[in-house]
Amino acid sequence: MSAYKKMLVAIDLTEEAPQVLDKAKAISEAHGAELMLVHVVEPVGYAYGGDIPMDLTELQDQLDKAAREQLGTYGDKYGVAKNNQVVTVGRPESEIHRLAKEQEVDLVIVGSHGRKGFQLLLGSTANGVLHGTECDVLAVRIH
Repeated sequence: MSAYKKMLVAIDLTEEAPQVLDKAKAISEAHGAELMLVHVVEPVGYAYGGDIPMDLTELQDQLDKAAREQLGTYGDKYGVAKNNQVVTVGRPESEIHRLAKEQEVDLVIVGSHGRKGFQLLLGSTANGVLHGTECDVLAVRIH
């Protein structure tokens, strides 16, 4: 019996995503585990400090739509069912924690840039996911 039945792969939709997805796919096949993809779109208001009196709804919708399309492309390429492709809005760590719990995930897989020095002190999404997730977390080193 495998230790992993359901794996959540959090990707940032950059050109580095396939490095994480290739590892995730291999691990899921080795364990006969179900793969789930998630991309978290950060609320547009965060980027602008929330103090600009603008309606950012349209921009948020465009970002959401673009993320869904790109996640769908990765989902098709890696054989992940549409119902296992999730685009959500919020803080990446919080959303990944929520989904992992809701979906009863055994393993969360995230990419990590292996930051050093000052960036390390500020923390990363991978670090944020690790602290607060009840299941195993695999950080894939991105080169």
